[in-house]
Amino acid sequence: MRISQHPQRVALHNEIHARPPQALEVPLAISHVVMGCDAQQREASREHLAELARNHHLSAPDASSTHVRMDLGLFRLRWELHTEFVSWTFMRNLDPEGFGEREPVTAMQGVAQQWLDALPGQCLAGVHCWVLAQQSFGGGSLVKHVLNEDTLLASRVCNGLADLYADFTLHADGFSRMVLLCEGVAPRRLGRLVQCLLEIETYRMAALLGLPAAREAAVVLASAERELAELAHAIRAATRDDEAQLLDRLTRLAAQVESQHATTHARFSASAAYFELVDKRIADLSEVPVPGLQTVREFMERRLTPARSTCAWASRRQDALSQRVSRISSLLRTRVEIEQQQSSQALLEAMNDRQGMQLQLQSTVEGLSVAAITYYIVGLISYLAKGALHWGWPWSGELTAAAAIPAVALGVWWSLRRMHRRVFHG
Repeated sequence: MRISQHPQRVALHNEIHARPPQALEVPLAISHVVMGCDAQQREASREHLAELARNHHLSAPDASSTHVRMDLGLFRLRWELHTEFVSWTFMRNLDPEGFGEREPVTAMQGVAQQWLDALPGQCLAGVHCWVLAQQSFGGGSLVKHVLNEDTLLASRVCNGLADLYADFTLHADGFSRMVLLCEGVAPRRLGRLVQCLLEIETYRMAALLGLPAAREAAVVLASAERELAELAHAIRAATRDDEAQLLDRLTRLAAQVESQHATTHARFSASAAYFELVDKRIADLSEVPVPGLQTVREFMERRLTPARSTCAWASRRQDALSQRVSRISSLLRTRVEIEQQQSSQALLEAMNDRQGMQLQLQSTVEGLSVAAITYYIVGLISYLAKGALHWGWPWSGELTAAAAIPAVALGVWWSLRRMHRRVFHG
């Protein structure tokens, strides 16, 4: 095509095929391990996978791959890179002879133990799954040697084409277990079913990562709520001198609440998304109940709902506390601002009073100035009159000065008032 292509078109188009299910056939043993990893450990996982490939004379995976499948002879491997974890799924053919009568063979038994022990990260989830042809569940041998009878749950899945048995219990090897009995399920459909079951366990554990954070947040939130209640009560009875200290305490509390909110918000959001994925995968099973036993949906609703509610409640509680702190902070700031405005108004009134006094003093000074200027001008007129007697001026100097006083005083006063109006009134 000659038309201009979006630079992300191919990557976005292939995203729908990023982690396709693998065609599977019975009988099969599957071991699924989920390792929680940070960014450095995810890259180490890629290198660990490349090491395994080199040991089996295979080419290393591409540096940008997030999904790799390998056939290593004794077992097959499916590797998936996620944001918070890396999943390793090992698969091998299984001899069903005597299954349920003794401890079953797992897919990981064909993997080098030294290489397994060096998997980067920390194990978050692990499950063994055995996929067998449809058979009778009588005799209790399957439960006795494979699953925990006390926590056993079962259902018919895949529109009745398969029977699922699981216990969601950690056994001695640290793995939970599932048994899938099916007959006549197409390989690709069986691959989708197995992938759905493994993702239920994976996303269930990833979702529960928010539970410890919610419990820790509850302790901090309880303390913060008590302090906020004390601050609200103190604000009601606070004086002007107490407000600065209260505002400082409230600011520190707001910083603490927002810091915790920022720390846990991503975790709670991720948990909510994982819980939704668990619900979706359970819905995809299309379960039909088996009499006397819980289905996966019933089990998860009873056991997982409290943890989900705790995470959601902690998130809502954080939001509510943040809003309450913000409202009380706004209230206290408004109160401080009003008092500052009142202080400013009182200061302006005091300045106005001082200005009035200054005007009165200025008027007094102006009166004295009129008298002083009149005195000097009249003195000059007296001297002028005395000198003018030699040229025929009829009045003496004292008489001339006395007659000039009213006119001079009035002229000086009028001149000062005129100058005052120009300066203060434009």
